[in-house]
Amino acid sequence: MRDNIKEELVAARVASRQLRQLTNDVRKDVLSEISRAIRSKIGTIITENKRDLERMDPSDPRYDRLSLDESRINGLSTSILEIASLPDPASVLLSSKKLENGLSIEKKTVPLGVVGVIYESRPNVTVDVAALCIRSANVCLLRGGSDAWFTNSILVSIIREVLFKFDLDVNIVQLLPTDRAFVTELLLAVKYVDIIIPRGSQGLIDFVRENAKVPVIETGAGVCHTYVESSADILQAARIVANAKISRPSVCNALDTVVVDASVRDEFLRALSPNFQRAGVEVYADKRSYDTLGELAYPHLKQATESDFGREFLSLGCSIKVVDSFEEALQHIEEHSSKHSECIVSDDPEKVSIFMESVDAAAVYHNASTRFTDGAEFGLGAEIGISTQKLHARGPFALEKLVTEKWYVNGTGQIR
Repeated sequence: MRDNIKEELVAARVASRQLRQLTNDVRKDVLSEISRAIRSKIGTIITENKRDLERMDPSDPRYDRLSLDESRINGLSTSILEIASLPDPASVLLSSKKLENGLSIEKKTVPLGVVGVIYESRPNVTVDVAALCIRSANVCLLRGGSDAWFTNSILVSIIREVLFKFDLDVNIVQLLPTDRAFVTELLLAVKYVDIIIPRGSQGLIDFVRENAKVPVIETGAGVCHTYVESSADILQAARIVANAKISRPSVCNALDTVVVDASVRDEFLRALSPNFQRAGVEVYADKRSYDTLGELAYPHLKQATESDFGREFLSLGCSIKVVDSFEEALQHIEEHSSKHSECIVSDDPEKVSIFMESVDAAAVYHNASTRFTDGAEFGLGAEIGISTQKLHARGPFALEKLVTEKWYVNGTGQIR
């Protein structure tokens, strides 16, 4: 029985030195081969994924996030190639100057070093993080959930086989044991780990933030609102809300709460309810929306409680709040937002401008679904997560943010 992960931590630091010396072309070649290897082993990956799925209730919101089929695996393979094609974020010259004393000073981007990522039932994160870290010359320590152990293990095994094929240190990518006792060790490993990134539930994020001594970049839970303002095109609003909720309800950029002006409540809910009803969306409605949906005989209707606002559903469920004014809508969003993605559907330019500038979120939308908050959709390639904090990175935390800065000072014997 193991009692620590010291061996993995030491190995990560050693591997980091080798990885920093690899050329851009070698890192791109490694990723291309990983992409090919994953595509060639689709059957094996699906077999291991089924071992995980058999242990989970299909009604669990995590089931969809855990599930891999041929299409999703091909998507992972393609994503790796897209990451390989992106510009190298390391060794970018940011500034250069020569001082009066003759010192030559340059500022360049450099890898963060050793990146620890703690996440739950999302095997795609395993591939995305490994690819992003290799591309940016960072070692990654992956601590996935026990629910995805078999899937993560086969994916990391394939990646390490490619590293070995290139005569590289396989510890550039490591899958850590899922024993929770080792999480605390990872969070305290300031000598070996440069950054910790939690990706998952609010409980996971809170635990990491409260217990880590290693610096943390949060990829926060997504409590996402769409506000249907009184001037909105109602049919457009219904399409946007339906897409934000239904297209993939288990992800962080899915809609959680609809905020709707009282003046368009009945018209909007009449337009929305057929879409929601076909998908089986469970609606937690405040009193005024409950009354309207009740008159429409909406079948999946519950009376909302205060806890249903500010709740990340991660399922085919959402809450509805009716407001009497633009200011009340802003206040409700400010009170309940997780600062992930917020949307206004409106044709009033002044209100749109105020909303876009005053709402505090990593991404704000006008007349578009919040489902677009994603590194690939923003043209950044895959992402590690959506950062909801304000230091270092905010929004899609992708390749461009897996670096820090370093000063290079060259002299000819100057002393101070």
